[in-house]
Amino acid sequence: MSNALIVSQATINDLDVLAVLFNEYRIFYKQQPDLDKARAFLFDRFEHSESILFIAKDPDVYLTVGFLQLYPSFSSISMKRSWILNDLYVSETYRGRGVAQLLIDAAVEFAAQTKAKGLALSTAIDNEIAQKIYERNGFRKDDVFFHYYLTL
Repeated sequence: MSNALIVSQATINDLDVLAVLFNEYRIFYKQQPDLDKARAFLFDRFEHSESILFIAKDPDVYLTVGFLQLYPSFSSISMKRSWILNDLYVSETYRGRGVAQLLIDAAVEFAAQTKAKGLALSTAIDNEIAQKIYERNGFRKDDVFFHYYLTL
């Protein structure tokens, strides 16, 4: 791999390669593989402009090697937009090569360009590698608010 990884905002033209990575991401989180549903889910995000996706490509071997997905949110208190960094995945063979950092840098730059208050995320308690990357980038664990979730 050269140092020439390219990170860009994904378009609908990236759907098929994104679906493969998204399916792998879901498998990482112990979900059943389903490439067709992964593709349909991402298609809906593009179709309805419901998320922003960034992809990392290795142009030397014509591979898409990682992605990051942001969902919009808003703060009534600050009256500003924020982004939820919901998904970040790097192909296993490219881990430890700075791909996640490039994707996070793109997300931070995008959030700044959209005048967002910030980026929020959650990750698995046992995903210590991701936690280290996030903390190295200035993300802090919330010790002010409890977060609740209602499953329907």
